[in-house]
Amino acid sequence: MTDSLAIENNLVLVGEVVKAPKLSTSPAGISHCQFSIEHRSIQLEADLRRQAYARMQVVATGEWSQQLTRELAQGSKIKVSGFINRHESRNGQSLLVLHAQHIEMII
Repeated sequence: MTDSLAIENNLVLVGEVVKAPKLSTSPAGISHCQFSIEHRSIQLEADLRRQAYARMQVVATGEWSQQLTRELAQGSKIKVSGFINRHESRNGQSLLVLHAQHIEMII
């Protein structure tokens, strides 16, 4: 088995906040900011233009999440970088969630 820290898991996604940020606190007292981002673009694949569309839930954890919740609004254009992780929804569906490590506002 390899060292799990040596395995790459990075994702950068640029898009628009489509679900307003919601702040929650875990039982351990850790703040979490949750929102959804939508990405739309034209990508080149096998020399053909292709429309790309993705909507993904984003979670920011820790002290900065409280400030982030106040600063982000639906319609904000942002660049999010972090890692993806599997979450399970309340109805048991598997979701890929982007755990933000850096968020940059796009003007």
